[in-house]
Amino acid sequence: MQTNGGRRAPATLAILDDHGLLVESITSWFSENAPDFDVVCSETSWAGCLGNPAFPADMVLMDYQLAENVSIEARVLTCKAAGAKVVVISALGGTELEERINASGADAYFDKATSMRVIAASMRQLLGMPAMHSGTPGEPIQHAEELSKPRLSAGEEQALMLYCQGLATKDVAEAMNVQFETAKTYLRRVREKYARAGRPASRRADLVRRAAEDGYLT
Repeated sequence: MQTNGGRRAPATLAILDDHGLLVESITSWFSENAPDFDVVCSETSWAGCLGNPAFPADMVLMDYQLAENVSIEARVLTCKAAGAKVVVISALGGTELEERINASGADAYFDKATSMRVIAASMRQLLGMPAMHSGTPGEPIQHAEELSKPRLSAGEEQALMLYCQGLATKDVAEAMNVQFETAKTYLRRVREKYARAGRPASRRADLVRRAAEDGYLT
């Protein structure tokens, strides 16, 4: 990300997903909503990414599961070795998948149901970029003190504290006497709120740190 005449140049972004329509949709979203990112590589295969002259970019947004038999560990390692940040998205979910993605060295992980605004906010944080407002054009950016501590519902707070104690999502659901999907939604919303606050917490360790910082853990 170089500056041009005193202005910060957009961060370059590579998108990898083997669903072409999704690649087009994400590319279009960044074009319309995030001018501080420049999508220079949008591919439906790992081989296509490696062969693209613009790859790797400052940031690589990739799907966890591809049709190609190339592990997430190998893909993340290649990107990181070239100096790129990596954000992984997946529709699969599950504690084991999350742990594998985190162990691969990826900088962040999000469920595909997560808002693109939340994902983009996390990517800006990872790249040290200024935050952008997420409202209508002309709406001012919130002050830092308004963004610092997200406001959680009672269910979200309870799920956060249980999860930070080391419980898997299914165990959080059992402890709260709610359905698994409900507990999963609580935790997803907690992550989204922290990302909107400019304090992304995609990994369990990050979430534990945020919870400790905000007084949820005693």
